[in-house]
Amino acid sequence: MTVPEPGTTAVPPPGCPAHAAGGGAPAAAHSGVPPAEAHGGTLPGGLPVGVPLTPLYGSAVADDPHGLYARLRAQYGPVAPIELEPGVESWLVLGYPELLELTRNEALFSKDSRRWRVPAEGRLAADSRLQPMTSWRPTLLNLDGAEHQRLRAAVADTLARVDHRQLRETTEAAADALIDSWGPDGTADLVAQYARRLPLLVFTQLLGLPDEAGAHLIRLISHIADSGPESVRANQEFQTLLVDLVRQRRTTPGADLTSWLLAHPAALTDEEAVHHLVVLMIAGNETTICWTGNTLRLLLTDRRFRATLTGGRLTVADALEEVLWRDPPTQNFPGRWATSDTVLGGQFIARGDMLVLGLAAANADPAAQGPGALGHGSIGHGSIGGNRAHLAWGAGKHVCPAQHPARIIVETAVETLLHRLPDLQLAVPPHELAWRPSPWSRALISLPVLYSAFTPPRPPAPERPSAWTPPQVPQTPQTPGTALGAASGTASGTEEPSPSSSTPSDATSTARTPGSAEPARRSWWNSLAGWWSGR
Repeated sequence: MTVPEPGTTAVPPPGCPAHAAGGGAPAAAHSGVPPAEAHGGTLPGGLPVGVPLTPLYGSAVADDPHGLYARLRAQYGPVAPIELEPGVESWLVLGYPELLELTRNEALFSKDSRRWRVPAEGRLAADSRLQPMTSWRPTLLNLDGAEHQRLRAAVADTLARVDHRQLRETTEAAADALIDSWGPDGTADLVAQYARRLPLLVFTQLLGLPDEAGAHLIRLISHIADSGPESVRANQEFQTLLVDLVRQRRTTPGADLTSWLLAHPAALTDEEAVHHLVVLMIAGNETTICWTGNTLRLLLTDRRFRATLTGGRLTVADALEEVLWRDPPTQNFPGRWATSDTVLGGQFIARGDMLVLGLAAANADPAAQGPGALGHGSIGHGSIGGNRAHLAWGAGKHVCPAQHPARIIVETAVETLLHRLPDLQLAVPPHELAWRPSPWSRALISLPVLYSAFTPPRPPAPERPSAWTPPQVPQTPQTPGTALGAASGTASGTEEPSPSSSTPSDATSTARTPGSAEPARRSWWNSLAGWWSGR
């Protein structure tokens, strides 16, 4: 990447498709001057007037994002001009090396969204759907330098104190309670009834919220995520609940994330603590939901992957990695903002421009893939083995600090479901599955399934103290090596599941009947799961 010499005027590179007008004449320099002063024919962001920008929203990004990214790469190269909503331009970084450069060069590409030219020029509506993802807040997501490091250390060190074995047991108990709450008709929606509910049940325990607040909190977050008429009121109540929690834990600490965050040497203020609890609850929850749903979809629809699993060579942990390469829960993420005029991937970037991290597109970049790997055209047909060089968690100093707890929650959720419902099958043809039209999340709208057999929950673990105690030395979560067999079901519901070590014997696999679920082991889990199911 080249940077203009200090004191010189940056000039778009020859042939730049985002700055060429008509017969190849260069458009106005993307230099940050007001629209009225720009050389004729460019938008405030420097893009040429009359050249339609590819929208990063709507059906295109939902129906075929891989095809969309491949077309952008073929037309523009590793950095492409896009439209985030009508009249709001940005750059999508598609290249693997370019995304690494973007995330590692904090001095040139800042996380501070207050640098963005679009709202500064009055072109971002107050009710824009981009506001929640781009508004500045005093969190580790929006700061650079020493202040970012201070807040990141507080969050990372707090998450490192979570007992991984206890987290797995808590997740399994919540998963069992949800499965037990389903009716006897052998149908379920694994997004609405499982993936979307399970993380919140776990997070309420992690944060130290009182049991009676769990159902109310889940309801509030559902309203916020839906962006419906109740979202504003729900957001206010959600903030109030967290403010009260922080105040309580400030005076009466416990063995929970909230107390550990407040006790960290970084000395977070109450306001900073509330903002970071919001990050953990909203961002962490959404990522975990999408990762769970996308992994279950892979196991139910990908014949190649299921056959490999049946052969005993891959595990659920391998399926999780495959999803992070192919359909990461966050496919695009805003963003970085240019601190000065520069060039990235052959495109002229002006000070104040916004750049979106194309995480899924960078994973599919041929520059990051060997022969026969996950490039476009072979997505879903290559083999990645234990390769974790994907960018699903981001890169650089802002790489996600919660990936290890998230992995434990998702892995346990998938394994528990496959153990309990060993003949799980997709209830609709794979092509009928629909995706949410989000430019950010790669998330299914629903995942309907059928099942006719189940196994009882695993025997309860020995009683342990309710308070979590941090390990003496933070441990890296271990991934189980249990091979998954026919528990993943069939691709279209027309084949019988193949036998494997995951499939229970005839003595324990029986037709599901009303009342056959395990008696309530933990009243709070079952009452909350029952409330969510309408009982």
